[in-house]
Amino acid sequence: MDITAVNALSYEDFLEIFGNVVEKCPIIPAAIWIHRPFTGLADIEAHISDFIDSLPELGKEGILRCHPDLAGRELQRGALTRDSQEEQHAAGFTDLQPAEVSRMRNHNSEYKERFGFPFVICARLNTRQDVMRELRQCLGNDRAAERARAIGE
Repeated sequence: MDITAVNALSYEDFLEIFGNVVEKCPIIPAAIWIHRPFTGLADIEAHISDFIDSLPELGKEGILRCHPDLAGRELQRGALTRDSQEEQHAAGFTDLQPAEVSRMRNHNSEYKERFGFPFVICARLNTRQDVMRELRQCLGNDRAAERARAIGE
């Protein structure tokens, strides 16, 4: 879809198309729609980033809490969004053995207990081994550093 077509979208259509650009956070495209006409994809991305950056820390953490656990219950139940399902599949999380699922759940629980939101990483750009290594390393971060890292993902 070219930018002229994007700019011609009604609010409802814009929200339908861009509503999951940030996992389960349709408020973000709802908020940036008013900035039309966009000059291109980079302009849309800049408005998304500006909106997120303008949020207080608790708002940023709220966005992070919308993300599903990697290899979590939503994956096991088939309840992920299509995008999340594809991303977790690309990283190999749909092929875990039971012991690996258990280990991942333990890591997810430890991470959420420490930071108050799930571990967020661009899974499609990483192997599951990379993701698990990064998750363990991030457990050493402080909350502010980890929030910033996760939002950057």
